[in-house]
Amino acid sequence: MSRAVTLVLVDRDRAGLPLGALPPYEVPEPWWQEVGSVVGEARRRYGLDLAVLRLLAADRPEPPGGHLTYLGQVAQRPSVPLDPVSVDLSPHPLRAPWAEPGGPARSLAWATRELDRLGRPVTAVAQQRTWNLSAIWRLDGDHGTTWLKQVPDFFRHEAAVLRWLGHAVPGTAQTLLADDGSGRMLLDHVPGEDRYQADADERAGVAADQHAVQVRAADDVAALVAAGVPDRRGPALARWVRAALAPHDVSTVDGLLTGLDDRLDEIRRCGLPDTLVHGDLHPGNVRGDGERRVTIDWADAFVGHPAFGILRLTETLDPATAAPLLAAWAARWRADVPGCDPERAVTLLRPVGPLRLAAVYAMFLVGIEPSEHPYHAGDVPACLDRAAAEAKRD
Repeated sequence: MSRAVTLVLVDRDRAGLPLGALPPYEVPEPWWQEVGSVVGEARRRYGLDLAVLRLLAADRPEPPGGHLTYLGQVAQRPSVPLDPVSVDLSPHPLRAPWAEPGGPARSLAWATRELDRLGRPVTAVAQQRTWNLSAIWRLDGDHGTTWLKQVPDFFRHEAAVLRWLGHAVPGTAQTLLADDGSGRMLLDHVPGEDRYQADADERAGVAADQHAVQVRAADDVAALVAAGVPDRRGPALARWVRAALAPHDVSTVDGLLTGLDDRLDEIRRCGLPDTLVHGDLHPGNVRGDGERRVTIDWADAFVGHPAFGILRLTETLDPATAAPLLAAWAARWRADVPGCDPERAVTLLRPVGPLRLAAVYAMFLVGIEPSEHPYHAGDVPACLDRAAAEAKRD
């Protein structure tokens, strides 16, 4: 599956005056937020250097594929003819800073200054991704590759998480080189590839890695929360879930929500400690080269129950394949916390996992501008349906 894209261009000035649109063209990746090939094709076809700012419109209700219209800012006035276009470019209070005209240039200027200070001057820049959850650029130089990642306010705690990981359990995550406190981060490169196709054995290794992180983090929960990591422990989780889902139709999970406090209290009595949870522990958020393996993308991290991680890591596996991973996870916790009941905790937490994810997507929708809603609008009802199905299996 590919994408057809139309790029509406604005000029290089900070005001971002509209210039017109390039003729539509296709790019190979179907994923809307991946814009490296969008930028590359504009350069190859039209000799234009530009930055994609944001999604303007899509011809389908959700990803992937389809015909997408993006807004792009050019570095120089195009010499190619542009199609006239009518588009609303008025400001929006929820617009990400990198999605505004001049936003990418300001972020890259900060990154360049920081890397100069660190003795890692930049010789080449390539935009990789832009959407409501992050903007990512690859910065190359004689010292190798650095990644500039910028996240919205509701993910700003990622820098604090990476800083803690680098100090407490070095080597388990990307190295944070610098951050500006507003969502911009410079991350060292991790060799290898994202492990989307990881088999059960590799996932078992990831689970063991996370256990070491969580055992260590259990002693630092108060410090992590104080540093801004979201508190999703017990009653705090229940309050947050109900508040986030209040604007949505939750009729399918009424019973689960009504009994959520009692369920979470019973989970607490299973005896496992609250700790740092990655929040989105699927194999695509693990990167490795056969020698080193690290977990990336900690923006969804929170303080809460450790079983959230193993449930996310095994959710796409059939029960027979997932069972040994769950058994090994439980055995590690029983060894470290004698008398705990990990299996019972997993059973009770199964419907809470997708319920929490529904609340996460609801939080996204509240925090992003409407043109970006197609990225997530279908996720809330889908997660609620999964939560309801899991609750019926209790």
